[in-house]
Amino acid sequence: MTPLRAEGVRVRFGGRTVLDGVDLAVRAGEWVSLLGQNGSGKTTLLRVLAGLLRPAEGGVRLDGVPMAGLPRRRIARRIALLPQATPYVQGLTVRQFVRQGRYAARGPLGMLGDTDDAPVRDALRDTGVAEWADTPVERLSGGQRQRVRLALALAQDAPVLLLDEPTTYLDIRHQFDVLDLVRALQRDRGLTVVSVLHDLSQAARYSDRVVALRDGVVHADGPPADVVDAALLRDVYGVAGQVLWITTNGVLKMVVVPD
Repeated sequence: MTPLRAEGVRVRFGGRTVLDGVDLAVRAGEWVSLLGQNGSGKTTLLRVLAGLLRPAEGGVRLDGVPMAGLPRRRIARRIALLPQATPYVQGLTVRQFVRQGRYAARGPLGMLGDTDDAPVRDALRDTGVAEWADTPVERLSGGQRQRVRLALALAQDAPVLLLDEPTTYLDIRHQFDVLDLVRALQRDRGLTVVSVLHDLSQAARYSDRVVALRDGVVHADGPPADVVDAALLRDVYGVAGQVLWITTNGVLKMVVVPD
């Protein structure tokens, strides 16, 4: 099953082509990470997959149906997006913030109620933020807020989760905390995950598959151990170096050693 499929996607901003005929099929239950330098088209492709940006040419199929003809609320029931930043109102509690994820399912009238439904309770529990449910969001640390933002996305109860640089602004400990949590949710909920990640070692550690973009086209696509190598460093990032793969406690890990 392929819940998301981009076909010949071409996006232009002004006179610049950002995506140039991109094809990408995302299989159910896998974690795909988009790699590449800044300006390579990663976030643009994620926005196209989320239905937030309509390409000049080509399109996206959601569960086999052209996304361009689908209502926004129907898309939101199938795809949840965690952007780089999510604004919130001062004084809003964690519970109130996470409830906003139910808009697509409950609609404007349903949102007038002040009762948590099962997806909200599950999202608070599964992200480990239930104990902060009545705490204003602004009182939380950066790592805690990122968990709350993830809970907001999970409250949509959508089978596809899109993540745009989910570790931005987090220290190394909280980066791994968030990615470990996403991996556990992917496994426990059967989520399909597409993420934009800058850290190659993190992408290799958590992703089932990586897709490297260069100049708006797919340069490489496959399992991390098959794709991330010295040639990728050179061709995609312009860096001379070696990629070492090591196994620690049964887990395959990657180390980049610049020349």
